[in-house]
Amino acid sequence: MATRKEKVTRWIAGAAVPQVTAQLAMADVFGVPEREVYARGWAHWLLAASDDDRALWESPWTPAGSVTVLDMVGGPVDRRGFLIASTGTLAGLAAQWATAKPALAVRGGRRIGAEVVTQLDARLAALRLLDDEIGSAHVYEAATTEIRLIRSLLKQTSHSEQVGRRLYGAAAEACRLAGWCAYDNGNHADAERHFIAALRSAASAGDDTIGALTIAFWANLRYAGGDPRGALDLLDGALASRRISSPRVVALLDVRRARAYSLAGEPVQAYRAVESAFASYDKAAPAGQDLPALYWLNAGEVHQSAGSAALSLGEPRRALEHFEAALHGDDPYDTRQEARGAAIYLARRSEAHLALGDLDAAVEVAEQVVRLMGGVESARGTSALEDLRGGLLDHKEVPVVRNFLELTA
Repeated sequence: MATRKEKVTRWIAGAAVPQVTAQLAMADVFGVPEREVYARGWAHWLLAASDDDRALWESPWTPAGSVTVLDMVGGPVDRRGFLIASTGTLAGLAAQWATAKPALAVRGGRRIGAEVVTQLDARLAALRLLDDEIGSAHVYEAATTEIRLIRSLLKQTSHSEQVGRRLYGAAAEACRLAGWCAYDNGNHADAERHFIAALRSAASAGDDTIGALTIAFWANLRYAGGDPRGALDLLDGALASRRISSPRVVALLDVRRARAYSLAGEPVQAYRAVESAFASYDKAAPAGQDLPALYWLNAGEVHQSAGSAALSLGEPRRALEHFEAALHGDDPYDTRQEARGAAIYLARRSEAHLALGDLDAAVEVAEQVVRLMGGVESARGTSALEDLRGGLLDHKEVPVVRNFLELTA
């Protein structure tokens, strides 16, 4: 095998897959457990051989360990489509997060105060709004710049314990935002690297609410990537924490559970999670008094997620009821706030109409998706539109459908 370079070339090019015996031999060389070969398949298990990825999981859950991991994220990683964490790895993360020790005061280097962190928080708030306006591709680079800046402050300045915890909290939010942008842009492994860095930084900040928010976004990536069980392991671990100060975050964890259960084909659990989400949201303070990163979460958003869960469970009529309530309820979803999210939810509404055989309504909504996606870069949004077109292809003989497909070809 070592002398057959053309065979290795074919593996790299994706033209051939090594036999299982060859894969097990490679795994043995790199110290990757045999179970990972079978669990992940080719070529996903190769990521477990990366020393960098291994350090993401094995660094101690301490402030120093968080800085080590921050040193490893923000680079030009592009492993499109891969997930680097096995489902088994995810199950143990919540326990490590819950027992991690927060940061203490740091002496040595130039002294900084709370005003520095306040400025960092303002910069991150601006980036969140830019992500809504222009999409993830451009904001990712800015978010990774923030990570490098915060990392340098953690390593090179002295500060009080309170300021140190706020710095780690800012690092967690910068990593969460970078992870979200990487995911939205289709770079799933890069997203996971940032999410684990965010969770570690949140632990060093002693802030379970920021950590739970990170888990909510990470779970979205996992179930969208075909691993609803891994998503549920993360979400259940987050909900077991008794120090989440925001009912809005709890509501978000519950709607993510509903989506994960729906994709796992478990309707009873999914609808129970929807009920829990609405109950938690009813306890939430006004958005301006809650976690700044959750300015976008309202009752309309919960209805949109509930409709998405119903659609995944094969109940398009129930889905449309939620989609309608999302737009016309007392606390409606704001379609102007983020074009990308609005387009994705509209694509699901179109799918529901299509499932009910209402082609005119399906195409009318699909045309709104196309208008909203113009000028916003998002791999998720593009994928939603492609999936929608794929569903309409079965009806291409109908004039209204044929015209839409031709216009969006």
